[in-house]
Amino acid sequence: MTQQKTQARQDTPRARQFFRPDGWSLLAVAITALVMVPVLSVLWIAAHPTENIWPHLLSTVLPRYLWNTAVLGAGVGALATAIGTGAAWLLTMYRFPGSRWLDRAMLFPLAIPAYIGAYALVDFLDYAGPLQTALRALMGWQSARDYAFPEIRSMGFAILVLASAYYPYVYLLARSAFREQSGGSYEVARALGASPLGLFLRVGLPLARPAIAAGLALVLMETLADFGAVQHFAVQTLTTGVFSTWLNSDNAGGAAQLAFVILTLILFLVLSERASRRRALFHKPSRATRPVTPMRLTGPWAVLATLACLLPLGMGFGLPVGVMAGHALRHPSVWLAPGLGQAMLNTLVVGALAAALTVGLALLLVHALRQGPERLSRVVLPLTSLGYAAPGAVLAVGILIPLAALDHRLADAILAVTGTDPGLLLTGTAAAVVLAYVIRFFGVAQGAIETAFGRISPVLPLAARALGESPTGVLRRIHLPLMRGSVWTAVLIVFVDSVKELPATLMLRPFNFNTLATRAYDLASLEKIGQGAPAALIVGAVGLVAVWALLHEER
Repeated sequence: MTQQKTQARQDTPRARQFFRPDGWSLLAVAITALVMVPVLSVLWIAAHPTENIWPHLLSTVLPRYLWNTAVLGAGVGALATAIGTGAAWLLTMYRFPGSRWLDRAMLFPLAIPAYIGAYALVDFLDYAGPLQTALRALMGWQSARDYAFPEIRSMGFAILVLASAYYPYVYLLARSAFREQSGGSYEVARALGASPLGLFLRVGLPLARPAIAAGLALVLMETLADFGAVQHFAVQTLTTGVFSTWLNSDNAGGAAQLAFVILTLILFLVLSERASRRRALFHKPSRATRPVTPMRLTGPWAVLATLACLLPLGMGFGLPVGVMAGHALRHPSVWLAPGLGQAMLNTLVVGALAAALTVGLALLLVHALRQGPERLSRVVLPLTSLGYAAPGAVLAVGILIPLAALDHRLADAILAVTGTDPGLLLTGTAAAVVLAYVIRFFGVAQGAIETAFGRISPVLPLAARALGESPTGVLRRIHLPLMRGSVWTAVLIVFVDSVKELPATLMLRPFNFNTLATRAYDLASLEKIGQGAPAALIVGAVGLVAVWALLHEER
């Protein structure tokens, strides 16, 4: 009897689909292949370069790139984890002046790209900036020889800016972990004589460790992917090495080999984060667990808690917005500068196209996987998330070379048929930029859509199928109406991420094509922060919309 049941399970249509895929399964495989092409391209080019420069890299720049990347990652990871975890603990366990609005405001640095924070800090602290100018006027100093001031374009300030920009990843996950813990555990610990510091070290921190590790992994991946900030601080990392090898040395193979090193580090971070979560899993004892009851702080402790939250918020959000707004208000004419309107239009077009395509493909993929075998989902879902883990510079290398090859094939075919050379059809347009955005942020859209599908009762699509509805009809008539809000949220998040993306845009944009991000970067590179302020402020305003959407989802 058991053998008959096993044979029946093996003969079900869902099991046979793994070996005889239908149209939906083939669609899922095709979308997965599209997302995987840049990563596979980087691996292939790194293994088969036209000129093997591994020996040259190993003997010259690679050790410096690796060392700077390691120091930057360690510094940013440690500081962002300390800020995010500490702020999450304070705002979960205590009440003090401003704690209610700080609970949400601590996420505001997510709206400001790290490169804008770098431009603002350098402008504020530079010799001609307001701080040193005020110090010279106050102390009567005449030149830089009269006083000592730290070197601004340095590793230390790069760590400070990146940690201030990325700590919300740790804060968001740690805050959720602290809130989900049992208030009874803390009451028992207090009854046994645990101090406030002991509560954190012995109860709160161990239970929240998986969430903190996940946030730290995100911080490190963002640090590895950053280009604009580290380049502005003159810190040579693996990502800046990809740009230098590609654009300055015109060596695609060398850039791919450096990109391969970055991919290896990213894979190590992802696997380490997953392994840490498997080793440290905690569960609530029951549904009736009492939530944590915040305690009210008074006196100096309340002031210190407020300042501890305000300092990173001011560095990650207040300073960049204040510096850029100050430039824009002092020189209103910069809002009418040539090129700003075109950059805004370009940003809207490529961002909207990328958001629509990304969410549309993610919707089709998740729906297709729900029609196919579970084993296919276990293979496809991790692969399609690699695009988000890969930095924009890596994806640019992996996209541009195969896209250029396809462009030449198309041009040759058209020339053979029509006798007219069409030139570059894909590489010379914004299509490459849109494709990079789609692949880069596909994992974000997929996660949002997958969560939305999970909130719909499986009874509804099963009932529709029993009444003769096709899978396409189920998607159109059942899922989409119920998921409308989540779909629009996913579109908004992908659009905002596309607006902020800098490395991939810099490497793939056509000649004389600017987005708001590249305009801010180009002008900052020329020390024209004031002229780039409007573009930076618009990017920040768009980012605030995404933060608002995130806070709205939390409700």
